[in-house]
Amino acid sequence: MRNLVHDSRQRLGWSQQRLADELGVSRQTVISIERGRFDPSLPLAFRLAAVFGSTIEELFFPDDQP
Repeated sequence: MRNLVHDSRQRLGWSQQRLADELGVSRQTVISIERGRFDPSLPLAFRLAAVFGSTIEELFFPDDQP
């Protein structure tokens, strides 16, 4: 699965640590999500979407989708 978490975070001007603090997760978790090595749980995906003011579908999409 691909995602736009990195781009969304940078648009806010936030560090990975700031996003991790907002989400209640480790900075390593944020790094893993941004790099596509870890797919977040559904509750965490909803928190990410809420932080960025978007929907899960706007942040995450299948690898085969352009």
